[in-house]
Amino acid sequence: MAKADLMDYDKALELFEPVLGFEVHVELNTATKMFCGCANEFGSGANTNTCPTCLGLPGGLPQVNEKAIESSIRLGLALGCDIAESSRFARKNYFYPDLAKDFQTSQYDEPIAHDGVVTIELENGRELRIEIERAHMEEDAGKLTHVGGATGRIQGADYSLVDFNRGGVPLVEIVTKMIEGAEADAPEVGRTYVRAIRDLVKALGVSNARMEEGNVRCDANVSLRRRGSSELGTRTETKNVNSLRSIERAVRYEIQRQAAILDAGGTITQETRHWHEDTGTTSAGRPKSDADDYRYFPEPDLVPVAPSREWVEELRGTLPEAPAARRKRLTAEWGFTALEFQDVDNAELLDELEATIAAGATPAAARKWWTGEIARLANAQGVPASTLVSPQHVAELAGLVDAGTLTDRLARQVLEGVIAGEGAPQEVVDARGLAVVSDDGALIAAIDEALAAQPDVLEKIRDGKVQAAGAVIGAVMKAMKGQADAARVRELVLERASQ
Repeated sequence: MAKADLMDYDKALELFEPVLGFEVHVELNTATKMFCGCANEFGSGANTNTCPTCLGLPGGLPQVNEKAIESSIRLGLALGCDIAESSRFARKNYFYPDLAKDFQTSQYDEPIAHDGVVTIELENGRELRIEIERAHMEEDAGKLTHVGGATGRIQGADYSLVDFNRGGVPLVEIVTKMIEGAEADAPEVGRTYVRAIRDLVKALGVSNARMEEGNVRCDANVSLRRRGSSELGTRTETKNVNSLRSIERAVRYEIQRQAAILDAGGTITQETRHWHEDTGTTSAGRPKSDADDYRYFPEPDLVPVAPSREWVEELRGTLPEAPAARRKRLTAEWGFTALEFQDVDNAELLDELEATIAAGATPAAARKWWTGEIARLANAQGVPASTLVSPQHVAELAGLVDAGTLTDRLARQVLEGVIAGEGAPQEVVDARGLAVVSDDGALIAAIDEALAAQPDVLEKIRDGKVQAAGAVIGAVMKAMKGQADAARVRELVLERASQ
């Protein structure tokens, strides 16, 4: 694949205005698939969650998953959308190996939710309203695994294997209206918007929202309009980007790639493009089809979906606090600065901090442990911090430090024991004998021994050079195997030296 020419990003923004659009696919976490009773499970053996209906075999007839409709309505309401009094499914016709029926059951001109808005806040404090055109229900396609070649993608592969387990999984596709005015913030707008959607569906409980498992995927549409022109440029659609960082990188790359082509007098092809995480580039997929090419027609085997207004209002009453409002509330309640809260938010540890504080820890202690030692250990193991330790155990650990039972150094050892499965913090303290030595008699004995071994230090302390006490404190801490309060040791050292 030939390497594309890229224009400097700042220069690209001088010449062109980026125009964006995002299609976010959210997999719903229903127990079964959208139109059949097969399990909706991630990680099952290939082609084990299948039946004649989701495989498109003769005689298989679809039946709509009521829970998926409920989740779709709740998501539409949370997006500020109007919920249609009647919506219906359609057949979207196209051929691809992972689409067993040669059509996807989706919604076209009659979506279940339409005309909403999501307000996002960028890191510089700028707020941007993202208008939602529609949120419609559909089924997911299967998954292709490309074998052979260096990249694991279809290009250069020897052959492909298809797993239909994902085929028929309930999806809601959220489609924005055209986004203008993002300007130089365009890449961050993409990342922040998709994160807002992910946080929203997670708060609603309608999706597991694990991007690494494909629960939330984004198609990023990018076009450039030359400064001073009212004519829209030709768009590309980078498909199935499944991490926040990659969405930001893909938008930036497409802006730079398209700007270089247009400035050189070339034209942009309306097409889908593939994102390559390893190289940070996109490559051409297929020419982008228009809606007419899919030959939509109403699904004859399914009746329209017509939720009662009473049910819609009942579901509206189940909506949780909006993620943006929650962040503002927690910032005020915890007394964090904007940067302190941003550290926690960017680390995606709000739930863990809130639970830890609810279990009795102070906000400062909760933030210190989750963004410090726990995050370090999680990074070293390559796992999410939330999987290592429970908020209740973190709160107990912080309480032992506050009570003087543990120093920070000892607490880190206790944390390692908790993570290793040795029990709750107090159990680890008891089993390992890690509590701080609070017996002044034992400390004084160790101090006297250290002073006797360093008479020159003793003389310096007596001459007023109290900083020399550090050598004695170090010796005592070593003798006590770190199980002493350094501040208390210092007090006793100065007291003994003066006697």
